[in-house]
Amino acid sequence: MPYIPHTQDDIDTMLNTIGIDSIEQLFDEIPDNLRCDNLTSLPTALNEMEIGRLMQERAAQTLPLTCFVGAGAYEHHIPAAVWEITTRGEFYSAYTPYQAEASQGTLQVIYEYQTMIAKLTGQDAANASLYDGASALAEAVLMAVRVKKAKIKHVLIPKTVHPIYRRVVHTLVENQAITISEIDYDAQSGQITVDKLAEHQDVKSAALIIPQPNFFGHLEAVDELTNWAHQRDMLVIAVVNPLSLALLKPPIEWGEKGADIVCGEGQPLGIPLSYGGPYFGFMSCKKAYIRQLPGRIVGRTTDTDGKTGYALTLQAREQHIRRSKATSNICTNQGLMVTAATIYMSLLGAKGLENTALACHHNTTTLVQQLQTIDGVDIVFNTPYFHETVIRINKPVADVLKALTTHQILGGYDLSQHYPELGNVLLICATEMRTEADIQHYVESLREIL
Repeated sequence: MPYIPHTQDDIDTMLNTIGIDSIEQLFDEIPDNLRCDNLTSLPTALNEMEIGRLMQERAAQTLPLTCFVGAGAYEHHIPAAVWEITTRGEFYSAYTPYQAEASQGTLQVIYEYQTMIAKLTGQDAANASLYDGASALAEAVLMAVRVKKAKIKHVLIPKTVHPIYRRVVHTLVENQAITISEIDYDAQSGQITVDKLAEHQDVKSAALIIPQPNFFGHLEAVDELTNWAHQRDMLVIAVVNPLSLALLKPPIEWGEKGADIVCGEGQPLGIPLSYGGPYFGFMSCKKAYIRQLPGRIVGRTTDTDGKTGYALTLQAREQHIRRSKATSNICTNQGLMVTAATIYMSLLGAKGLENTALACHHNTTTLVQQLQTIDGVDIVFNTPYFHETVIRINKPVADVLKALTTHQILGGYDLSQHYPELGNVLLICATEMRTEADIQHYVESLREIL
């Protein structure tokens, strides 16, 4: 059956009412050179049974590979209860609350989520929420420029920030006259240094972005970098892996004054890889900047009877509040992902998150130690890492990764497309999901291939 709600009679009635002959006339202002021909390459329509069979065949093509890829999306254990609860009808079909008084359950979940993110990052307030980590960073850049009253439209971003995040930032801010300067990294440490920053200190900048850990998986000298930025009247935007904050000090404790804005990707908090999404971005900040925070903030209050209630405290949406003066173009939040993350953090608690992070670090350290016994493998950077690091191999990375798949292994992320100056290098990650047998199988397979 066609999924079109209007009958031909309905369409004819509407066309007669507005005084035109065809639907095509509604779009007559579109120039011919922007129009495409009919969609001639679409396959023949299938019925429900045939579609079900097709999808089963597609699913069967997916090989069960052991994953050693990170690069911003991580395979973590997710307790069964997380998605059993998240997919209940009360949460699964709930949308962003517009009539706050009628959405107390949804509002409480968002409030609890905000509280947890604020505690993880050490900031005063968190929003709910953003589409993904990359767009969250772009929103943080826009926020920093607003805080500076748009007088300074320049931001420093290290090359150790996720390369796709950097591309998204450029895309979202370049048409707003905001310029981005990329900071090179030290070849030995894989970190940003003050010496590298000093090359840009004569340019007035609104903010310095600091990743922790960075895209190479290594830890930046956040105290030194934060103080350097604040001494030059810049804001500090922290881009963090939320799971790492179970071990590392929160951004509010970086340097003498702490990071001003914190953002990142929430996928490690109970969201499966799922062929690339959906994920969600998170953001928090100091109280002084709360009115520039995009999205919504849910607050807790009491009603006239003294009972606890939840309300949309700040919701600067352009459609119905500030319009063109809104802090962002966010039209909804990733409510379902936020619900899963809230349940995940509630189930694990602070100790569970810490143990998970420790297990990730332990497994990656074990993997690195064993890889160093292979001729043709070198460790690229000499500084501490969380649960990813970079190795150099003596063969083309693409060929090695393809060979590893024959051993049922996803061997890592090829960095040559983003960092060709490093040569044949591979970003590897071992989360708490990897067993000793997994690690041993990877090492022996790579040894055989090399």
